[in-house]
Amino acid sequence: MNKRVYIPLFFALAVIGGILIGKILTERSVRQNYPSNTEMRAPRGKIEAMLNLIDMKYVDTLSYDSIVEKAIPKILTNLDPHSTYIPASDLQTVNEELDGSFSGIGIQFNIQNDTIMVVGVISGGPSEKKGILPGDRIVNVNDTLFVGKSISNDKVMKKLRGPKGTEVKIDIKRNGMKDLLPVTIVRGDIPITSLDAHYMIDSNIGYVRVNRFGATTYEEFFKAIYELKGQGAEKYIIDLRANPGGYLDQAILMINEFLEAGDMIVYTEGNSSPRNDSPADGNGRFKNNKVVVLIDEWSASASEIFAGAIQDNDRGTVIGRRSFGKGLVQQQFPMGDGSALRLTIARYYTPSGRCIQKPYNDYEKDIVNRYLHGELDAEDSIHVDKADSTVYFTKNGRRVYGGGGIMPDIFVPRDTTGMTSYYNKISNNGIIYEYAFAYADKNRELLKTFKTAKDLETYLGKANLIPSLATFAEEKGIRRNPNMIAKSQRQLNNKLNAYIARNILGDNAFFQILNQEDVTVRKAIEEISR
Repeated sequence: MNKRVYIPLFFALAVIGGILIGKILTERSVRQNYPSNTEMRAPRGKIEAMLNLIDMKYVDTLSYDSIVEKAIPKILTNLDPHSTYIPASDLQTVNEELDGSFSGIGIQFNIQNDTIMVVGVISGGPSEKKGILPGDRIVNVNDTLFVGKSISNDKVMKKLRGPKGTEVKIDIKRNGMKDLLPVTIVRGDIPITSLDAHYMIDSNIGYVRVNRFGATTYEEFFKAIYELKGQGAEKYIIDLRANPGGYLDQAILMINEFLEAGDMIVYTEGNSSPRNDSPADGNGRFKNNKVVVLIDEWSASASEIFAGAIQDNDRGTVIGRRSFGKGLVQQQFPMGDGSALRLTIARYYTPSGRCIQKPYNDYEKDIVNRYLHGELDAEDSIHVDKADSTVYFTKNGRRVYGGGGIMPDIFVPRDTTGMTSYYNKISNNGIIYEYAFAYADKNRELLKTFKTAKDLETYLGKANLIPSLATFAEEKGIRRNPNMIAKSQRQLNNKLNAYIARNILGDNAFFQILNQEDVTVRKAIEEISR
């Protein structure tokens, strides 16, 4: 077995082992236990010797646990950008993001005016069963006032999440009620969904937006596309923009639904990981349905595997902008103290044999550099510092390249129509979101009478909310600019209406409205309708 891949792991274990050895050695004489020259020449011996010397000779008392926690991440920085150490205190939260559920009370919240605002209640969750409503303000938690500038998203989650079956007491302020309403909620399992939205975007076109590849993604995805099929969908737009990836097996299961038997989905290989092929088994139920995949510069890992398999098998069209460029596979190794090491063990390769991993140099600045080079605005400006400039060929003989991400079949630049400094200010400062919530909260009873996004949008279009939004923004310190407001009016209306719809009807309605002004989605509809 090639040991090079495991050297970082050995280093990490050596650090921990050294701590234990060091503690024992302090009880013995310095002379007797001073490491020999032979021991100090070996890589692991050097680390053990260093820790022993620190233990025996350092001027101050040290926390060895703290040294280890700081040392391991520094070791990993010498490998690749995706090998990472997860402290025990963070492991549960990190795993919850992909495992599909956590224990809590089942609300979506936002902090506004130093108060926890309930913006959504998860269907079937503990809060819904107790009658919590969107628009409720949480004032007290477990008989303690929980408002003010000191509260944060992290503090709220730590207060409201907890072991299944435990209780949390909250007092809420509800519009129309003079007194606080006390509620005791028993925490339960709360699903973390992978799909933001799925709906019929045209009479025979289904749209599905996937935000991550978690433990339940394939199950959610299959249910969604099958539901759309029942509504008449014959073609599918799969939106993977800003999807950072996740579990490889979930992406493979999803792609399998669209490919013929024997079509390669992906294969992985590393120094200590023999090649592992993942071909389609031919049991997919959507092999004959037309498909388009949307990607952008934030689509990474499993998203790129999905797009690459569709592209290399000439199974559909990839539309958008060059993807992130992560072609590495991590495996999580548990450590003895409850922490974990996510170590890169292999590269993955698309069916044509390309690895789309971008170079490590300037890794964190890559997206910024793309923006500065104009790549997000013009296809001719795309510059890929290819780690792999070899030409590869798709199933039907089209040329594709490795290194630096998946290049879309059809490039769509950023949409800067109607973009003004005024629009950017009120959007980036969350003013549109805040106003949308305030408006929805004030008019909730009326707005709830609209059952579809289309009907709600029609009503909002007649309400002419832009002047009121501009006044709200002025109160927040953003000066009104009539010329820029006129230029950005279409974009302002679209985003404002979408946020209001989300507060009343949920994410499906949000994307139904938002996607109407999305140039990439419009291009996808045009392409898939050919």
